[in-house]
Amino acid sequence: MHTSKEEAEIFRQLGEGFGRSGHPNFFATLVEQLARLLNVDHALVAVVTEANIAETLAVWSSGALQANITYPLVGTPCETVVGVEPCLYACDVQSRFPEDDLLSELGADSYMGLPLYAPDGSAIGLLAVLNNQPMAFDGLENEILRIAAAQAGAELGRRQAESALRKSEAAAKENERRLNTLLNHLPGMAYRCLNDNDWTMQLVSKGAEALTGYRPDELENSRITSFANLIHKEDHDRLVKAVQSAIHQRRPYRVTFRIRHRDGSERWLWGQGQAIFSDEGDVLCLEGFITDVTDQQEAQRVQQAVVQVASTVTSRVGDDYFQQLISTLTTLLEADAGFIALLDQAVPSQQSEHTHPNSLLPATTGHTVSLVVDGQIRKNHTFLLRDTPVERVVLEQESVVHHGQRFTLPGATLSAQAWIGRRLDNAKGEAIGVMMVFYQAPLTTNAFATSVLQILSNGAAAELERRRDHRHMHQLAYTDSTTGLPNRVQFMEHLREMGQQAQKQQSPLALLLLDLRRFKEINDLYGHQIGDQLLATVAGRLRHLELPGVHCARLSGDEFALLFPHTERASLDEVVKQLCALVNRPIRLDRRVFNLDVSIGFARYPSDVAKVSELFNAASIALHHAKKRDTNISPYTQTMRHTLERRQWMTERLHRAILEGRLELYFQPQVDLHTQTLTGAEALCRWHDPEWGWVSPGEFIPLAEERGLIRLLGDWVLEESARQLSAWQSAGTPLPGRLSINISAQQFADPRLTAHIATLTSSVSPSTIGLELTESDFMRDPDQAIIITHAMRKAGYALFIDDFGTGYSSLSYLRRFAADALKIDISFVRDMLDNHHDRAIVQTIIAMANTLEMKTLAEGVESAEQAALLAEMGCNQAQGYWFGRPLPADEFARTWLNG
Repeated sequence: MHTSKEEAEIFRQLGEGFGRSGHPNFFATLVEQLARLLNVDHALVAVVTEANIAETLAVWSSGALQANITYPLVGTPCETVVGVEPCLYACDVQSRFPEDDLLSELGADSYMGLPLYAPDGSAIGLLAVLNNQPMAFDGLENEILRIAAAQAGAELGRRQAESALRKSEAAAKENERRLNTLLNHLPGMAYRCLNDNDWTMQLVSKGAEALTGYRPDELENSRITSFANLIHKEDHDRLVKAVQSAIHQRRPYRVTFRIRHRDGSERWLWGQGQAIFSDEGDVLCLEGFITDVTDQQEAQRVQQAVVQVASTVTSRVGDDYFQQLISTLTTLLEADAGFIALLDQAVPSQQSEHTHPNSLLPATTGHTVSLVVDGQIRKNHTFLLRDTPVERVVLEQESVVHHGQRFTLPGATLSAQAWIGRRLDNAKGEAIGVMMVFYQAPLTTNAFATSVLQILSNGAAAELERRRDHRHMHQLAYTDSTTGLPNRVQFMEHLREMGQQAQKQQSPLALLLLDLRRFKEINDLYGHQIGDQLLATVAGRLRHLELPGVHCARLSGDEFALLFPHTERASLDEVVKQLCALVNRPIRLDRRVFNLDVSIGFARYPSDVAKVSELFNAASIALHHAKKRDTNISPYTQTMRHTLERRQWMTERLHRAILEGRLELYFQPQVDLHTQTLTGAEALCRWHDPEWGWVSPGEFIPLAEERGLIRLLGDWVLEESARQLSAWQSAGTPLPGRLSINISAQQFADPRLTAHIATLTSSVSPSTIGLELTESDFMRDPDQAIIITHAMRKAGYALFIDDFGTGYSSLSYLRRFAADALKIDISFVRDMLDNHHDRAIVQTIIAMANTLEMKTLAEGVESAEQAALLAEMGCNQAQGYWFGRPLPADEFARTWLNG
């Protein structure tokens, strides 16, 4: 059984160790103190990894710290402790765990272990004490271990969750230094006094002035005041009784009492002494020593308060942690209110500690994360920092106002005259918040409260930083940094939630996707900074739409989404008009005016889609169609989905058909208009799908260009054309003239196209091949086209400009292209007999070709009259149904190459 004094000393020593929370030597100090306080041979603290391995953080054994070790938990008493419950093996622990080498090395006979929990309640380690003799703990020792385990778990949790709080550690180290200075250099006085009512001092040491405020000469012989007059009235009779009882029993006395210091403060003193007797047995005087134990008394109160707070809030996290912390604090400190507040912006320590009081802090507002008034938890509020006690706390790190100008707490009617505040710093030493308590009446003393706040501020700061980091990570994960709108992730979650609600209530839900047209051109031309400003401006306009319940987000690039609950089609049409008007308004940036346009696609549940999960996909399809329409606006229809699905299926089937060689070349004859003889042919790709039958080239060739298959298709056509030409030559029926092969714009963009064609058609002479490229494709990059066409001409290939008259080529470029012939587009040939404009165009093209020494070939000739007129105009060659339809290779050979 321990005495109350022994218990107080034990808690003081334990509290001294806890005061090192956040210090690198925290665990070392803890195990050393546990070993000494509990009189055991060994103590250790360990963290447990996922692999069921214990890694010690501190080991005390045989009177000294030992090197840390790592050991597996299997087969050890520690295994029964981790994450489960405290475990005591009072004796014979080695026989119970024969495979535990550590027990054998230490020589342990008994073991007591407790699990360590992080603030979130997860098991993270263990605390163990071992003895070489059997051991049994009473209630106090068990309480010491429980408190130690709670503190060790909290410290270990913070270390795992946060980086080392350097500034906090420095502050803790400074606090420890001050505490050691206080404990090791206590002021005190030696004295000799009479055993009279005044306890008249005959001799007083120099420590008296620090102890009482009076110089020794002022106390001696009660010149200014008697020592008895300094004693607190409530303690006077008790003190006299204790001293006189000791004198009567002729034993030393030890007493604790209060005095009133000269400065008006109250001090706790501890004195010991004894009576000096004459030979006759009379009391000559009293001699002894008195020391100031005010700090020890306050420290004990502080430690008890800290233990109580730790027991209440250690296992809590987040808002509940702060609410419990401030509720417990206001009760302990007998405060009328209190709060923990988070600053809107971290304040660097240099700025907070050296900023002039009239200067502005980087942070302008605070937001309470826990607020207690009159014992009740209140709703949190945001408030301005300027000219508030919070601003003073941030500037001074710690602020105490005993009787100041009244301050009304945010969100409450309570008006405070006194307050105590402690700044909360993050690991970088930046101020991120404050912890404060408030009093309606003036404050007379504050040492106890400031000490409690100082000790608890580290844990509160660490939790506040974790909360702030979590909020920052949430913002990064769910907010678009450029516009401040919710990003795609947050929007999709919101869409899912609103969709479930709409489905449950059977209420309409509309999704609108908006894309800025030609935004990439602006971004490329003026830079990303201007582009981001434009996006932010558009986002601001969308954010301030005066529509109830609308949810807006930026999905990616220049695409935005708007979600409208309870909106019918007529209302949605009005919204679309409003959106177009909003975006179309000119935007002035950097002395420039930008006029944006939008494409809008939208879909509705349940009128357009049967399931809410299909809403986003339907709106995306509608937006895809809107980008291709002149009106730029497209509501969703099922036809769009079917069209898109067919294009997707066609893309996949075409790709397989190319790879598996299931396409076929047809050949259409080209005829000399004057001799009516065969001058060549054009290779045309045909595709017969096993399920779909014949697929029109007008459908699958543009699809191949759009989906990136045209190069693969073009290579197949070149190789197959060369193979067929070689086969006809081997059969003794060579094709007269050249075989015309179409080249796409994507193929023509390759500067090494000539060499690539030569590789694919190496089995035949270049003189047997003519390459066709449309006029528009030539003009995509005229300068590069000139280089490539000259390279083709030099390699021996003929070059035809296809669809001539439909593009925008200039004569200056046309004469520089190394082309052999112009192909007159079918659109002019078709109506030339009846339309004098088309006839004039054809005549002009023929005349232009003659001037540039090029041949002409007319496409789409379907009648004798067209052929005769073309010949009369001077056109050289023609192809079309009048001369012959495209035929498979064998049939073409029988019809045109055997006679």
